[in-house]
Amino acid sequence: MAKIAKDKKAKVIEVLNKARAMELQAISQYMNQHYGLDDMDFGELAANMKLIAIDEMRHAESFAERIKELGGEPTAEPAAKTVKGQQVEKIFPFDADLEDHTIDVYNQFAAVCRENGDSVSQKLFETIIEEEQSHFNYFDNVDQHIKKMGNTYLARIAGTPSSTGLAPQGFVIREQGGGAA
Repeated sequence: MAKIAKDKKAKVIEVLNKARAMELQAISQYMNQHYGLDDMDFGELAANMKLIAIDEMRHAESFAERIKELGGEPTAEPAAKTVKGQQVEKIFPFDADLEDHTIDVYNQFAAVCRENGDSVSQKLFETIIEEEQSHFNYFDNVDQHIKKMGNTYLARIAGTPSSTGLAPQGFVIREQGGGAA
């Protein structure tokens, strides 16, 4: 009986690690795009890209925490390389496709969790799928605006601020008394 439980747990850890690798790829991709959009002076788009990357960081950490709870070792390797130097017209359909693929795969991973009796991991996937759907909707909407209005849409965004208003956080700032633990 213990062998069956161990095998089931291993299957769940495997899909959690695959998902974590996908999140690590998304973090790198979206932060690279954030920097590029900021350099192109599309601040509003850059700021939203950064916030989405932060969502992906939370997802990666949630998967890692669950992997550790199950006795596994979280991967630190992204699923694929970052595509660099994309033009603004290419970024949003690329990201919409990435999110659409992620939603499909995570639904399959949730089914693996269900089949292996892990409702906690299944619920984690379901929660993250909802957030990935929001990302897909945003990327798809921006893509449609660019396709329909082109330079008119981009001109409206050019020169907008890229600040997300996030207070700096981290170990050093916390140690200096600048942030909550």
